[in-house]
Amino acid sequence: MNRNYSSSNKILSGLGQHFVSSLYFLARYLRLKLAILLFGSMLVCSFILSSCGNRTDSETAKEEKEVLANDVAELTADQAKMAGIVMGSVEMRTLSNLIKINGMISTPPQNIATISAPLGGFIKSTSLLQGSAVKKNQVLAMIENPEFIELQQSFLESRSQLEYIEADYNRQKDLNKEKISSVKNFQQITSEYKQLKTKVSALTQKLAIIGIDPKSISENKILRAIPIFSPIDGYVKQVNINIGKYVSPTDVLFEIMNTSHLTVELTVFEKDIHEISIGQQLRFGLSDEGKDQYMAKIYQVGKILNTDKTVKVYGHISNPSTRLIPGIYVTANVETSDNMVTALPSEAIVQYDGKDYIFIYDRVKTEKGKKVTEYKMLQVKRGVTDNGYSEVVLPVNFDKTKSKVVIKGAYTILTGKKNAGDMSC
Repeated sequence: MNRNYSSSNKILSGLGQHFVSSLYFLARYLRLKLAILLFGSMLVCSFILSSCGNRTDSETAKEEKEVLANDVAELTADQAKMAGIVMGSVEMRTLSNLIKINGMISTPPQNIATISAPLGGFIKSTSLLQGSAVKKNQVLAMIENPEFIELQQSFLESRSQLEYIEADYNRQKDLNKEKISSVKNFQQITSEYKQLKTKVSALTQKLAIIGIDPKSISENKILRAIPIFSPIDGYVKQVNINIGKYVSPTDVLFEIMNTSHLTVELTVFEKDIHEISIGQQLRFGLSDEGKDQYMAKIYQVGKILNTDKTVKVYGHISNPSTRLIPGIYVTANVETSDNMVTALPSEAIVQYDGKDYIFIYDRVKTEKGKKVTEYKMLQVKRGVTDNGYSEVVLPVNFDKTKSKVVIKGAYTILTGKKNAGDMSC
């Protein structure tokens, strides 16, 4: 039994030594592999850093090579052709100083008629719609009212009484001349005659106001409905009635507008009124058109300052159009003076960062076998604008005779320069 126990210990001791030896070799293997991995990682990082450093230096050199002055832009011949670049020179032109004014198309008061019924009544008939054309003295509607009948009755009765009193007055007048009748009787009949004559005259005018001709009525012909006539030629702007509706004397039945003579009504601010005078020409356009295509001449300037510090100005339209409708808004330019100034086409002047610039030809250079044109960006000041041209105030040292200016395509050059990221002027 002791011999078996001793053998077991020897076996276990041998296995332990073998296991320790295996662990030792495994640890050395793992350390060697880790060292190889670390060396490889360092080598890769070194290569990456070296590559990045080389690329940065190359790109930096390239960027330094392409940097232009802040006020210079360049285009190749193909780019200039695609951009539609056109060169020109500064000109001396006569430009009118313009004042921009807002306003509207209006109709003079004498060309507008508001239709009412003096005695009111019930609408019997009408056939008009908004926009209908009407002529002067055309019947617009028929209206009924019991007062019409009473008024005609009173007129006919008073006229009949006047005929009797007039005959008696003439008889008493003759008797008074011959001293046959007393003076008192003649005075009494004279008073009655004059009162009745006045009454008949007043009733005649009332009938005329409501549209009834006193000569057209008689004891056998009394009108229950009367016509409403149009006082002017024009178009129906507004219809406020329908058949059967009762209207009072203050109600507006129709509004008629004659558009054969329209005017432009402008609202001028206090600061500009001293520049406006009768006889000045102005150009205007509809607000949605964005261009001035109509002409007018100022014929009246208001003399009263409104509460909003504005004055009304009116002009005769020289070239009327069917598009000009009363009430439509317009934008006008009033020509105040003519001056000879240095000018360029308006599109030659570009704006950047709240300042005005033009591009002028600087030089032609060669890059990689291609010719490149450089344009210098020059700050200027824009003045009055008239008919596609703008006044331009140039620097003192600008040579108008030799300098060539980009008159078409300036905004394309500006856009390209901004997109290049070198705008800092």
